[in-house]
Amino acid sequence: MPRINYRSSDVDLMARMMRAEAEGEGKQGMLMVGNVIVNRVKADCLDFKDLRNVNDVIFHVQGGNFSFEAVQKGNVFYQRARSAERRLARQNLEYWREHPSKYSLWYFNPYAPCPPTWYGQPHSGQFKQHCYYEPKAGTCDSVYKGA
Repeated sequence: MPRINYRSSDVDLMARMMRAEAEGEGKQGMLMVGNVIVNRVKADCLDFKDLRNVNDVIFHVQGGNFSFEAVQKGNVFYQRARSAERRLARQNLEYWREHPSKYSLWYFNPYAPCPPTWYGQPHSGQFKQHCYYEPKAGTCDSVYKGA
């Protein structure tokens, strides 16, 4: 059973985002970004209450801007999905979850050491240049449930 319901168009969209946001961090880095996308679909809390599919997450607008920098800037995100990234996206959608992104809803590259919190949310770890952040305890139980 997959972590979330999805269509082939979701795989392509997610693959494009994973590549655009983390290609320089290799397969593991792209999987971490993909995990955050799936976690946001699963989340029924905080800024993610009305996001129910991959498209909703990718094109989510917060504070007048898209949540993901790659959507705003264009760059690699608007290129066709490649088979290698589609395979990684399917892994995320089906089963893949690992620390530090396992329960994370946020990540960013600070171009400096990771701050201990990000918008009040605790730092869960770092992979290469990206810092990952989980929701504070008791604020988003849906991220911790199930697969």
